[in-house]
Amino acid sequence: MSHALRAAASRLEHWIRQDALPLWLERGIAPQTRAHYERLTPEGVPDLAASTRVRVQARQAFFFAAAYHRGWCPEGKATAKALLEFVHQHAAHPTAGAGYTHLLNPEFVVVDTRQDLYDHAFFLLANAWCYRAFGEQQYLDEANTLVAHLDEKFGSSVGGWIEGDYAYPYRRQNPHMHLFEAFLALHDATGDAKWLARVGELFALFQTRFFDAPLGVLFEFFDDNWVRLPNAKGDTVEPGHMMEWVWLLDWYGRRSGRPVARYIDTLYKRGLAIGLAPSGLLYDAVAADGRIIDPNKRCWGITELIKASLVQIRAGNPAAEAIAIKGVEDLFTYYLCASTPGSYVDQRGPQDEVVVDVAPASTLYHLIVAAMELLDHFELVASAR
Repeated sequence: MSHALRAAASRLEHWIRQDALPLWLERGIAPQTRAHYERLTPEGVPDLAASTRVRVQARQAFFFAAAYHRGWCPEGKATAKALLEFVHQHAAHPTAGAGYTHLLNPEFVVVDTRQDLYDHAFFLLANAWCYRAFGEQQYLDEANTLVAHLDEKFGSSVGGWIEGDYAYPYRRQNPHMHLFEAFLALHDATGDAKWLARVGELFALFQTRFFDAPLGVLFEFFDDNWVRLPNAKGDTVEPGHMMEWVWLLDWYGRRSGRPVARYIDTLYKRGLAIGLAPSGLLYDAVAADGRIIDPNKRCWGITELIKASLVQIRAGNPAAEAIAIKGVEDLFTYYLCASTPGSYVDQRGPQDEVVVDVAPASTLYHLIVAAMELLDHFELVASAR
């Protein structure tokens, strides 16, 4: 196993433990409410004028629960529990009977009561990890309540769920991708096969709707019958999501025994072919023919490239290790380079210039998963020998 890959894994772990966790514990939590701020400014302080998405509380609860579970953050348990408790007390939907609202103002008062499918995927993920890390039944109970609510209120007769309780212009694959992840996390936390069965439902949706076999890409936007939109929106391919599905499908294949290699190999190969900028960063959006739709590059795209490359290393791809190592180097060169240790810039532009210099708290979800996957990779390789 490459010493360079181990060094890259250690470097990112060190950044999470020594830089990110101390900074976000100190500056990310509002002292009066114990809720989490939406983002830090380029100066590394909370943006007190910004509204806060309710799902940020869930993503940060996951971040701190996962860090506690790894032994990286003794304060993580109390922090994660407080974030979910804040949501229960202040951001639960007032009339729906279950689930959460969408947006808080800078004073952490609900100003948008919409229920959104994407938001709830992260509440399932947060509860899965709180149950796994703390072993408290309340988190598994909440996960069961949320799934029953989604099935009853938003279940679709043609597969998956609708977008939420509001008028929407199209259906997205993205919330279903994160529900795929949340159900896998619930399966790992509980060992209950019912969660793997739910993943299987979404795998069928991936096979028949999201993945375009002739073009070898993953599409994003569809009509209510899961037919790709017949316009420019329907042409959108996000290379970062293609890489994220590589990681998710590998996880599912290891748990279920289902053959997934042809999807994984195609998504990875095509994602590199059409999504990679000259610098090695991933474009935010392209078309299936490689035409660049959005030349910007978000931080999270590189984390997904790293995770997908680890999958490909284990599959025997001889080029993948160098891509993973470069991915970690690029994280530090282009994103984890803020003047405040533990902070980051969010987005680079067409010429790799900084175009979004704030640090959204929600990006920590991507960064800690990449760090954990890098470390777990070596155990997976050893167990396969």
